[in-house]
Amino acid sequence: MPNPDGTISWRELQHEAVDRLRAAGIESAESEARHLVAEAAGATTPAELPLVYVDPASERGVARFDDMLARRCAGEPLQYVLGRWGFRSLDLMVDRRVLIPRPETEAVVEVALAELDRQGGRDRPTTVVDLGTGSGAIALAIASERVRSAVWATEVSPDAVAVARANLAGLGRAAARVRVVEGSWFDALPDELRGRVDLVVSNPPYVATTASLDPEVADFEPTAALFAGPDGTDDLRTIIDGAGAWLSADGVMVCELSPEQAESMRAFASEHFAEVEIHPDLAGRDRALVARCRIS
Repeated sequence: MPNPDGTISWRELQHEAVDRLRAAGIESAESEARHLVAEAAGATTPAELPLVYVDPASERGVARFDDMLARRCAGEPLQYVLGRWGFRSLDLMVDRRVLIPRPETEAVVEVALAELDRQGGRDRPTTVVDLGTGSGAIALAIASERVRSAVWATEVSPDAVAVARANLAGLGRAAARVRVVEGSWFDALPDELRGRVDLVVSNPPYVATTASLDPEVADFEPTAALFAGPDGTDDLRTIIDGAGAWLSADGVMVCELSPEQAESMRAFASEHFAEVEIHPDLAGRDRALVARCRIS
């Protein structure tokens, strides 16, 4: 309810958001309400909300809040409604042109960084290729966390390339070590990189075309970044099959996959690499395929 002077506080708007989100069947209503109010109020994070709770909401802020809340109640993912989402230490712009960055992929980056370090990536310059970069999450995270890495990020979708380049522009000094190039998988790379790449990393499409997805995913996220053939492994096989020509003698490939694909992809990768491992995500599910050119 508005105050006697016609204003409404951000705290009151948050209560309204919780009620409407719950009515829409959204389980994490309280958390999401904080995100929406923080965005509308111009708070950097939900943690800053106590500083503005009693402030009267501006007319412009209320309009922004109403629009975001209506979109979320209609089923649009929170990340797209906000227009940005955190990934490791980054704050990335995201919209319906790219997949939403997920914790599972953060765990894959952790595996990739460990492999880069195993090759001396903290002490010498290294070359990294992120295939199918989407929002740029993996490429930009590696560039920001390993200051001696040069990163090439490939992406076939022109729309996704635009998002990745927008995120690159906000990366700061590390942006000088990243190139976002348009093209399909390895085809986007210059020939001079053949045999010189230390790490190939990718979160490719790996959903089976027959899979049933949550409406928030199926109705909003780009299908080309999700589906990859009858069992979801078409793109994984393309990457595994092609990586050897680009990797150095000590090079490593790290790919995200679905847990049920782990054993078949381990077997397939073993035909191309000297050493293959599967690493779990934070929930203990098989998530990252690690394939090394040489036995460690």
